[in-house]
Amino acid sequence: MSWTDDRVEQLKKLWLDGRSASQIAAELANGITRNAVIGKVHRLGLSGRVKAPSMSAPRPRPPKQHQHQNRPAMRTNNAPMTRGANALAYMPRTDPVPVQRPMEEVVIPMSERVTIMELRESMCRWPLGDPTSADFRYCGAGSPIGVSYCAYHSRVAYQPVQDRRRERDRERRALMRQQ
Repeated sequence: MSWTDDRVEQLKKLWLDGRSASQIAAELANGITRNAVIGKVHRLGLSGRVKAPSMSAPRPRPPKQHQHQNRPAMRTNNAPMTRGANALAYMPRTDPVPVQRPMEEVVIPMSERVTIMELRESMCRWPLGDPTSADFRYCGAGSPIGVSYCAYHSRVAYQPVQDRRRERDRERRALMRQQ
């Protein structure tokens, strides 16, 4: 498939006649796909077309039921209301910072730390130290069978999705303030 000058001229003519990319691809044939037509139209910078008005009558819509016409609309969020040109502007909401209890640091006695050869099914597999050093060990504290980590390391490893989202959103807001 190649775009010859003749094919490009035919593409321009068909495009300006209002044909769809699928129709143009079918007419040009010889390995030219709908996506190839769309790509070439974009590369040529041909203008987008306004859709022709449909020949069918528009579907009648049922009238809206206004039960509470005298009551003002209730806003559900606490974000300030914007009007006019700023209506679509980004308005960051400041959420109250949740109080997080600091996790107590667990001190693992050297006697409980184990090498990979000493690990058993009911031992915590949390790595401690640099894996390339001779002192590298695993936590080795008791853990329920089928769970990889002890209670402390499970809280570190498995953070609830809500907490991760909250932290990600907090970081985004901080970046927005910096810009």
